Amino acid sequence: MQVIERGRGIGIGLIGSGFMGRAHALAFRNVGGVFPLAVQPRLEILADTPEQRAIEAATSFGFARATGDWTELVRDPAIDLVAITTPNRLHAPIALAAIEAGKHVYCEKPLATTLADAIAMEGAAKAAGIVTMVGFNYLKNPIIDTAREIVRSGEIGEITGFRGIHAEDFMADPEAQFSWRCEPEQAGGALADIGSHILSMARSLLGEVESVCGRLDTIHGERPLPDGSRRAVGVDDQANMLVRFAGRPFTASISASWLASGRDMQLAFEISGTRGALSFTQERFNELRFYKTGQPTGRKGFTTINAGPAHGDYAAFCPAPGHQIGFNDLKTIEVRRLLDAVAGKAPSDADFGDALMITRVMEAVRLSSQRQRWVALSEIDGALSSRSQ
Repeated sequence: MQVIERGRGIGIGLIGSGFMGRAHALAFRNVGGVFPLAVQPRLEILADTPEQRAIEAATSFGFARATGDWTELVRDPAIDLVAITTPNRLHAPIALAAIEAGKHVYCEKPLATTLADAIAMEGAAKAAGIVTMVGFNYLKNPIIDTAREIVRSGEIGEITGFRGIHAEDFMADPEAQFSWRCEPEQAGGALADIGSHILSMARSLLGEVESVCGRLDTIHGERPLPDGSRRAVGVDDQANMLVRFAGRPFTASISASWLASGRDMQLAFEISGTRGALSFTQERFNELRFYKTGQPTGRKGFTTINAGPAHGDYAAFCPAPGHQIGFNDLKTIEVRRLLDAVAGKAPSDADFGDALMITRVMEAVRLSSQRQRWVALSEIDGALSSRSQ
């Protein structure tokens, strides 16, 4: 019998055990069974409050230890990488503490609640030379890699239009309870919570945003608290924007809403080109709709590309086409790329620098909505610079 030496591996510290905490834990547990890794993750500590919740989650997720104090986790010498799945206001203090302690950081989106914090986080990570990644996991879909290749190759010609949307209905009920997502100090609202996903998707496909003209609307001005009282909502329910991308001759339209009744997960886009078009929705995320010009009259239409082993990382999960992968598989792909970056085998994608660019765009949309005019991204940088002087 041959004994396989796995080495010390990478010590993982996970902060938060809710929906995304569970997704992170599953990905760290699954990744070594799906992909060949240069370094294996070792589930060391889970932190949450109260401590009993942390203990229960650590037991369920397979972590060796639990704590009710995230600072304990960050300081622990057994931790090499800190995964942050907390409410947004804690992203900056935890990440900055982890960076100061020399740990790699895997943080959920949005990166921070303010642009100033996002800039500080990105700068600290760069100065420390640590690996970072932000949870824009929908970008890790193999079929999105295919869409990106089609756009960049020129297969559908010069791009002439983009329409993007992220629509869900989890806040559609006016009596849905007030939560941290409704607080501006949490960088809450539809723009940050789900709009950041379609903005990251658009940027990945088309490049950097140059300017925006946006409108943020609060439809339900107050929501109930558990005690029966009501609290004013300080964030947007819907975000709509016109967007200009650097080097692109057209104006794109992008929207986000958490009031879209009947929509579970409409993260979707349509891209038009001079020789074809693409259409995608996360509700059927193993499919890419593909149109080529020049089809004969009476035979024109989109065809469906079904995800299969010819599409990148899909093959690691299933050898057969059309059998589909799922949300947690996207998270596993994301963690694989994170661990490869930590091992020095590949550059990190969707790192703090990428997330900072999305934060800048969201800041520009907010300013545009306030001032009811187009805002260039350079204006955001200039305003921040003047405030710091």
